[in-house]
Amino acid sequence: MKFTKIFILPVLFLLVGNPGLAYAQTDYKVEEHYNKREVVIPMRDGINLHTTIFSPKDTSKKYPILLTRTPYSSRPYGEDKFRSMIGPNEYLMKQGNIFVYQDVRGRWMSEGVYDNMRAFIPNKNGKQFDEASDTYDTVEWLLKNVKNTNGKVGLWGISYPGFYATYSLLADHPAIKAVSPQASIGDFFFDDFHHNGAYFLSYWRATAVFGYEKTNPTDSTWYSFPELGTKDQYQFFLDAGPLKNLDKYYGEDNVFWQQLKEHPNYDEFWQKRGIVQHLKDIKPAVMVVGGLFDAEDLYGPFNIYKTIEKNSNNFNMLVMGPWSHGDWARTRERQAIGNVYFGDNISENYQKEIETIFFNHFLKGEADGSLPLPEAYMFDTGLKEWKSYVAWPPKKAKKKSFYLGDEQELISAPLDLPTLADGAEEFISDPNKPVPYSEDIKMVFTPRKYMTDDQRFAARRPDVLVYETEVLEEDLTLAGEVLAKLQVATTGTAADWVVKVIDVYPPDAEDYEETQDYLSMSNYHMMVRSEVIRGRFRNSFSDPEPFEPNKKTAVDLQLQDIHHTFKKGHKLQIQVQSTWFPLIDRNPQTYVENIFEADEEDFQKQTHKVFHDSKIIFSVLE
Repeated sequence: MKFTKIFILPVLFLLVGNPGLAYAQTDYKVEEHYNKREVVIPMRDGINLHTTIFSPKDTSKKYPILLTRTPYSSRPYGEDKFRSMIGPNEYLMKQGNIFVYQDVRGRWMSEGVYDNMRAFIPNKNGKQFDEASDTYDTVEWLLKNVKNTNGKVGLWGISYPGFYATYSLLADHPAIKAVSPQASIGDFFFDDFHHNGAYFLSYWRATAVFGYEKTNPTDSTWYSFPELGTKDQYQFFLDAGPLKNLDKYYGEDNVFWQQLKEHPNYDEFWQKRGIVQHLKDIKPAVMVVGGLFDAEDLYGPFNIYKTIEKNSNNFNMLVMGPWSHGDWARTRERQAIGNVYFGDNISENYQKEIETIFFNHFLKGEADGSLPLPEAYMFDTGLKEWKSYVAWPPKKAKKKSFYLGDEQELISAPLDLPTLADGAEEFISDPNKPVPYSEDIKMVFTPRKYMTDDQRFAARRPDVLVYETEVLEEDLTLAGEVLAKLQVATTGTAADWVVKVIDVYPPDAEDYEETQDYLSMSNYHMMVRSEVIRGRFRNSFSDPEPFEPNKKTAVDLQLQDIHHTFKKGHKLQIQVQSTWFPLIDRNPQTYVENIFEADEEDFQKQTHKVFHDSKIIFSVLE
């Protein structure tokens, strides 16, 4: 961030079918304070987008516009029907702003054809359009046709609407002054449905939401979810067999399912749907928001912030809290992810002391960047407290290696250590008995809780390698990037590699209210960060290649940033495995050109090795 700032520590989803958020209960009635108007706004190619406008009844002053564009519906439809809450939070709602919701092209009451993560066109001509031009045309219309505006526009959104907020940074409209992309996808091959080339099977049910096109505007749901007849997700996908057998649930009319199958590699189709590579010379102020335990969109927030920081000279800040997908927009007293409690009123404080201050400063205030917010406002998920930094990653963080040694040891060593002694741990990976990603028997729409789940069940399996430090004699704070540099071999020609960073609690750790009845926080193995890479993409995501059987091979895996203090008395643990089911699909472990077309006989048991010169490089804050 290039602005001069005053550093005062502030006091401190995918929402398919329900565009509202879970705010605190309030007696405030939107219809008593706002007028509602529904309009259609013409785009440059003649397509009309359905737009809902909430304007304050108090017309004694002028207001900025806060716009969100969504594929999840701007309902309730009808000028006499009101949402219970409008805007990013209740503070901004009560203070007065003009709130605008728009159904994006091809969704719900808007005309046109929907394109999932529509590609950006840098140099548009004539009637060429993308989401940036649709944003520009919308803002231009609003400024000309909505009364009592102060001429300033802000955009925000969570999850897919967050992607559209990011996209608005490319609209290049001078009235857009402040944008907050929240849980935004940054590149569709590394968020949500793919992680480093591995297909996230746990999102398969969501394919219905994005895959079925509609031909005319509608206020009713036009897609449906497949009936699976079970609540056991693990068993359902195991019984289903190869991915191609899922075709009976999604046919050729599901466009997105066909795209997933036809483009297993990071080809031009996916590359064009990335947004981070276009974020240069950004002018509006930006506040990127995300959850450190967001299972859906963690790659996006970190990479959007870092890319803007590198390539622009605007106000640009990052907020990452102890949240899962969209938690910061909900209000609840106790903030917990799964079994782990982090503190009280964390989301409410963010809404009041961070989000509201950001938008007010740039849309109503001086807009000079001298607001009481840090460059990076980061929650330490180990100490369970907020920290402020002048840069992210922190400038004082130093790289440090931890080697995956013999006898399950995780060995701290300098970066320039020569190589450790030869040797390796090995395990048999059986695609017919894959390692579960959760102990829970459930059927989820999208996974969330597993991000902090107890990993003891995995540590006790023979196909999961475990490496850990001795009990820590002092706090160890990891703040920044995590890079796993694995040295591996396999008897097969294909394999996935999963790395998990785990905080092992001490034996005397006390349970939380949220701790599941069958568990105890005593010796709890809290997953802090995890990631997977499909081994065929170890050298290129565009040009996959098989492993040579039994040959020692380097596989680098970039994990998302971490901000966690492993406290004195805890242990730092690393787990390495090759299956993670049904979070990701099963790798046949026999190289095939397209795993979506693999046959049953391609799935073979193989022996994998992880050599002792494998290491995890952390950013350590001393």
